[in-house]
Amino acid sequence: MAEYAADTEQLMRRVYLGVREDSLDPQDVVALACELLDWFPHTDAVLEVVERNPAEVPQAQMTVLARRILDDVGFDPGFDLAPERLETLRSALRVVARDLPTCGIEGEPEIEILEDWFPVGAGVRLADGERLNWGGPVLPNMCGDPAMALTSLAILIQESLLERTRQVWPVCPGHDLGVHASKRDREVVWWCAGDGGHMLAPVGELAHAVVAPSRVGGGVQFVSNDRRGQAVRL
Repeated sequence: MAEYAADTEQLMRRVYLGVREDSLDPQDVVALACELLDWFPHTDAVLEVVERNPAEVPQAQMTVLARRILDDVGFDPGFDLAPERLETLRSALRVVARDLPTCGIEGEPEIEILEDWFPVGAGVRLADGERLNWGGPVLPNMCGDPAMALTSLAILIQESLLERTRQVWPVCPGHDLGVHASKRDREVVWWCAGDGGHMLAPVGELAHAVVAPSRVGGGVQFVSNDRRGQAVRL
């Protein structure tokens, strides 16, 4: 069965590339449908491809059927077949990286592809070599939308730093509560649950709400630029 699974994966990759590059071979779609009919729960699209003569199916319709099959089986092209997703994630990192100095992290972080994970995903490597991938990597299917990619990456970094430092970051100075990355009104923000919930700052603009940490009496003090804010010691 492993051999068939590998063959099916290769067929899915060929079909995906054919759809993507407008060079779809109908025979690849038929072959994929036959494989799925044998080894996976079949769908209406699979049955339609198997039952029809591919020579009688217009190319545009075959492309639609191929997309449906790939969607039905949850095929993920990964970063290698959809490199624009990796670029989306790198753009997201450039945004989140602007907030890292507020927790004392300097230097330029990089996206690191985690080939030894299954499925293959991405983590972050800080300038000092520290890896941030706590809780699992950011998967390629999280990077089709820039807001989802930014939210997923901010959460990964936040959770990894909590594991690394045992300190909550970021913190709302006005409520002394940890905040979380959240998509609100088409914008990804650091969201505080205090007083019914409010935005601390858009992700990437945390410096407007807190300044970089400084050591005061053995703790870490964050000073708010928000008039409601109070210094928070951790």
